[in-house]
Amino acid sequence: MNKEIKRIAVFTSGGDAPGMNAAVRAVVRTAAYYNLHVYGIYGGYEGMINGNIKRLEKGDVANIIQHGGTFLKTARSLEFKTEEGRALAYDSLMAHDIDACVAIGGDGTYTGANVFTQSYDVPFIGLPGTIDNDIYGTDFTIGYDTAINTAVEAMDKIRDTAHSHNRLFFVEVMGRHAGYIALNTGIGTGARYTFLPEVDNPLEHLVQLLQKSSKRNKLFNLVVVAEGNKSGDAMTIAQKMKEEYDIDSKVTIIGHLQRGGSPTAFDRVLSSRLGYSAVKSLMEGKQNVALGLVDNKISFTTFADAISKKKTIDADLIKMSEILSI
Repeated sequence: MNKEIKRIAVFTSGGDAPGMNAAVRAVVRTAAYYNLHVYGIYGGYEGMINGNIKRLEKGDVANIIQHGGTFLKTARSLEFKTEEGRALAYDSLMAHDIDACVAIGGDGTYTGANVFTQSYDVPFIGLPGTIDNDIYGTDFTIGYDTAINTAVEAMDKIRDTAHSHNRLFFVEVMGRHAGYIALNTGIGTGARYTFLPEVDNPLEHLVQLLQKSSKRNKLFNLVVVAEGNKSGDAMTIAQKMKEEYDIDSKVTIIGHLQRGGSPTAFDRVLSSRLGYSAVKSLMEGKQNVALGLVDNKISFTTFADAISKKKTIDADLIKMSEILSI
């Protein structure tokens, strides 16, 4: 039988993502509505091990929905990967009479939750908090929409100077293993080409496109580069273009700008829906699953599936990007 849930702990782990604060806010206020006690774990799994756990009231999450980052802080924990570390984390939860946890993060966060719940009877609910949008079982992850909007805004500004100087610009965005940010940034800004981790992007193809652009008297071009694509990062690609084809270019790396900033309305609503649903799901007896949004409805995926199954990028969207860039 599922035990009655009276005390819930919530924490953020791994890389921060805009909207995490909104998700924590939703967990706290939904729990308060149903007369449940909520505790914030500060510093992710590391904070769980060290017992950095504090009671949260509704007022503690006031005026945070518009802020990026995470007020609960986040950290990666090597100690939690050990049996001894997880035992200390369990002891900390029991010291505060925690009945269940809401874990907000990405693949590493889910992996930790999956391992922990195999040994300890503490139900976990996972919320997908990562700008990369690479979590299986959800159409969108917390922070993804904000990251795209940040990248698009930066690209629009770079376009101004690229046009003024008739230059080729390589703009690197985050996405070590997934090209969702790069692909949608490329589509949203009308980029000439997009390097993705999921497909081979030979430099010869880009050169051919640039030659066609030159014949049309288009003297400036924007190219989006996902940091983990097979041809190398933006600096490497620019260097190869210079050495192999004698083509000069400029490089801009947007970097961690994509992880910060005020979350978009979409991310605020998504985070709120997921945080609310996390509390409701625990009250209904669900445990050790990751929540997501599929076809605009809340969905449930086991931690094992969310970790092991790969979320594939839409091949037709890639084709569309190529067609529209001609």
